[in-house]
Amino acid sequence: MSESTESTISKRKQYRLAKQDERKKTVKIVEEGNIEKALPKKRYYRQRAHSNPFSDHKLEYPTSPLEMDWSKLYPDSSKDVTIADIGCGYGGLLVSLAEEFPNEKILGMEIRVQVTEYVEERIKALRENNGNNGKFNNCAVIRGNSMKFLTNFFKRGQLNKMFFCFPDPHFKQRKHKARIITNTLLSEYAYVLKEGGIIYTITDVLDLHEWMKQHLDDHPLFERLSEIEESNDKCVEIMTNATEEGKKVSRNNGSKYIACYRRLPNSI
Repeated sequence: MSESTESTISKRKQYRLAKQDERKKTVKIVEEGNIEKALPKKRYYRQRAHSNPFSDHKLEYPTSPLEMDWSKLYPDSSKDVTIADIGCGYGGLLVSLAEEFPNEKILGMEIRVQVTEYVEERIKALRENNGNNGKFNNCAVIRGNSMKFLTNFFKRGQLNKMFFCFPDPHFKQRKHKARIITNTLLSEYAYVLKEGGIIYTITDVLDLHEWMKQHLDDHPLFERLSEIEESNDKCVEIMTNATEEGKKVSRNNGSKYIACYRRLPNSI
């Protein structure tokens, strides 16, 4: 292959990459006469469905919650984050919660690089499209490993709600230690949850549902909500229908298993 041919191919490749980046981040659409920034396309941010939480992901995290600079994520950093979506995926639940709870500050934590970038672009576009009304200023996402560094971000009793939606089931028994609900991790969740705060879980895998339920039942700082409480909780309705995984399960006529638990007061 001649040098001129290689140069031509290289230029074409650079052009394709440039156009892809343009579609991904700077495309605008016209809707009802108004120019709006287009939401990012998930097909440009695809990544493996799950990531090994025990790998060295070279993550950045504060040494303590007091060292965290929240102004990088929220226009108004005067209030603490009170709702956490652990493993937020492509942000469907995150933005729905932001609309439902405009006075609460909500954080999504996601370990996958490209998925985190997608949610960042999604929130950025939603903020720009809503101008100066402040909508979606109350939600943000960080790339983080909640199984290792949760208490680096949140103070004791800081959170009102934590969501664990369609987590990696880690089917093989030798990988059960990587499940997001374990006795050790529940103690950390209890630490960052205020008394009366709620843990919300949902999955389409019955075995994982039973696992999470058993570990929460066995932990002394959690008790399950009653069926009436779960059915009347707006957050249950939102997490059942807002996440991308939840929508896929619905399309495939799959089952969704839900269990919600209240953080009990510390024993005296």
